[in-house]
Amino acid sequence: MMQHKNEEARRWFRQSLVTMAGVGTAVLLWQLQQLVLLLFASVLAALIFHGLTRLLQRRLRLPFAAALALAVVLPILIIAVVFGLFGNLMVQQFSQLARQLPQSVADLEVWLAQSTEGRQLLDAAGGYAPKVETVVGIVQSGVANLGSGLSQLLIVLVAGIYLAAQGGLYLHGLKRLLSRLGSTGAERSLKAIHTAIGGWLKAQAVGMAFVAIGTSAGLALVGLPSAIAIGLVAGLCEFVPYLGVILVSAPAVLIGFSISLETGVFTIIALVVVQQLQGNVVSPMAQGKLADLPPALTIFSLIGAGILMGPLGVVLAVPLTVVGSVLYREAMGTTTPAMKQAVAQKDMPSEP
Repeated sequence: MMQHKNEEARRWFRQSLVTMAGVGTAVLLWQLQQLVLLLFASVLAALIFHGLTRLLQRRLRLPFAAALALAVVLPILIIAVVFGLFGNLMVQQFSQLARQLPQSVADLEVWLAQSTEGRQLLDAAGGYAPKVETVVGIVQSGVANLGSGLSQLLIVLVAGIYLAAQGGLYLHGLKRLLSRLGSTGAERSLKAIHTAIGGWLKAQAVGMAFVAIGTSAGLALVGLPSAIAIGLVAGLCEFVPYLGVILVSAPAVLIGFSISLETGVFTIIALVVVQQLQGNVVSPMAQGKLADLPPALTIFSLIGAGILMGPLGVVLAVPLTVVGSVLYREAMGTTTPAMKQAVAQKDMPSEP
């Protein structure tokens, strides 16, 4: 009886230690969430670089080092050119808008002052005008966030290049660590995650291409200047679902209304059509076939990540959800036959 009690006490003691270790690990990861997010973003960048490298190797018959250099330089160069064109366009259009805006506001005030309701509206609007200190604070906060975002992007790019260059080395170390910790099925789970992330990246590429082409074509039909630059920016920003069209909506609509009332209205219609087709047709089809991620889960993951982890969490919300979904299915043993077949055929990154 005494021996049984001692064994029971030791068992409860071990379980308590495991529970406390799990809770402590969770708290530590939460405190280091920005570091964990940067590490995850670096792995995601490495997968993109590695996939492009293998594609260039197959198509151009290049050695690994040359293909990796080209896979890194080409996307960065394209993004820099696109955002440079978009930036020049925005500077020109907003300069023109700044010249037109004071006269437009003065005309609007004169028109409103002709009626009692209009004068009441002007009086009410004056009370909501932001103070200079508030505007300065917003600008300073924006500049600080921009600097922090650029530094994080640089870290992700550099770390992603190193991970892509020696993917097999880091993957081998991770497998050994998981096996030492007693994690069974680690290699199968890693393959499943690699397969799911690859499928999600392909689905995102489809959505980004549709938004870029659809936005460019729609705005070109409307008659907006530099429609291709605006469309390309929308497509690149669609890496975060629904962000692309939303981000370019305000400047595109302002440019449209600066040309004419009809152009502004048709700009809104074109953007709404592209967003509806992307959200209700293209994205569900691509995600369903390639990533198997429900659209509702995508939306709520974006909201939840934004609340809990800030802007970086929003950017990484969907791939994190993909990883969580894979781990849940692996734990519950509910992996679909299609996923099992894809995992069996998937090659993990290896050293060149």
